[in-house]
Amino acid sequence: MNTLQAIILAIIEGITEFLPVSSTGHMIIASSFFGIAHDDFTKLFTIVIQLGAILSVVILYFKRFFQSLDFYFKLLVAFIPAVVLGLLLSDFIDGLLENPVTVAVSLLIGGFILLKVDEWFNHTTTENEKEITYGQAFKIGLFQCLAMIPGVSRSGASIVGGMSQKLSRTSAAEFSFFLAVPTMLGATVKKCYDYYKDGFVLTDDQINYLIIGNIVAFVVALLAIKTFIGFLTKNGFKVFGYYRILAGIVLLIIHFFIHPLTII
Repeated sequence: MNTLQAIILAIIEGITEFLPVSSTGHMIIASSFFGIAHDDFTKLFTIVIQLGAILSVVILYFKRFFQSLDFYFKLLVAFIPAVVLGLLLSDFIDGLLENPVTVAVSLLIGGFILLKVDEWFNHTTTENEKEITYGQAFKIGLFQCLAMIPGVSRSGASIVGGMSQKLSRTSAAEFSFFLAVPTMLGATVKKCYDYYKDGFVLTDDQINYLIIGNIVAFVVALLAIKTFIGFLTKNGFKVFGYYRILAGIVLLIIHFFIHPLTII
């Protein structure tokens, strides 16, 4: 990895982390083109720079994020399914992360779902996170677990999960943002632990890449969140569905007819 590659990956992370298009999937695709996707540090980098992106949530929603213990308990309940399945399926997930075809298929399937989600879940009864019940929070957490499959999109899965529990588009998106904080923090801690447990030590250059990546991801995510909420409120999910379908088709064409992107 070099500085330019670190910046590009961080920009992709900042733009896509909170959009229903899969940040992990896009970074797998980009790092595959760069020829660095197989590198252990690259895999660490793509997880750790999510910290920069989620910090933007804390800054943008500062007053609402630090509001009550009840709110934190709901986040904890929604977070638990990811913890359990993440620990149980860690090796399986790592294997999926090395296959761009998995990303492409997930992009396609998720795209078709987003084309219909506004029609499927259009009966709103919950307008903000204070009204979310513990049962709803847990079910949203179950939906979030689908994002362990690369290309599914953590935000997309949890937003759809929220809408299935009769949250409005905006409240589902914002709860997904809040849920990203413990989820991404937990994923980062585990990835760093595994990295050091496997005997790797960060070089000075790699530390600099992580610092640069987090700063860039933070700034870009600040802009992306505000833009996304405004767009989502007015237009819904269809444009993201069309984008995912197009991206999935293009990726499959490149992989099978132009240049194989398998990085195992």
